[in-house]
Amino acid sequence: MNTRFVQALFSSRSGVAALVLRVPVGLILAAHGAQKLFGWFGGYGLEGTGQWLASIGLAPGYLMALLAGGAEFFGGLALVLGLLTRPAALVSAFTMLVAIFAVHIGNGLFMANNGYEYALTLFVATLALAIQGGGRFALDSLLAQRFVGAQRRAATGR
Repeated sequence: MNTRFVQALFSSRSGVAALVLRVPVGLILAAHGAQKLFGWFGGYGLEGTGQWLASIGLAPGYLMALLAGGAEFFGGLALVLGLLTRPAALVSAFTMLVAIFAVHIGNGLFMANNGYEYALTLFVATLALAIQGGGRFALDSLLAQRFVGAQRRAATGR
């Protein structure tokens, strides 16, 4: 595997700040995804979410619910663990961008009016994680170290 690609994907110079951002944002996203996928935490599950998404023009609704729920649930879990942080954060950021423009933008900024402030906050947080990576306390960091070590052993023949 290409060393530059692995470094770009997994390495991060961030410290504890990335952990502080990753874990709560990941938990929030995973919980929202669980609402869409499984009907947990008062959610409507795939059927209900799919019907609603289709009613606002995001068709086919079931597929859109599966994509949004999967991005939030599995992306959120990946962020909590710091595993494939950048791709998970990018997918989550894109999902929030769709939510902003498909659902919330016409309601103004504030959440009290079903506005976009919350989705915007999650968008910005996930975008920041996509840029900075998972940080020192992420599984990505461990994977990068192991890959570099394996590359060094292979180069030296040990």
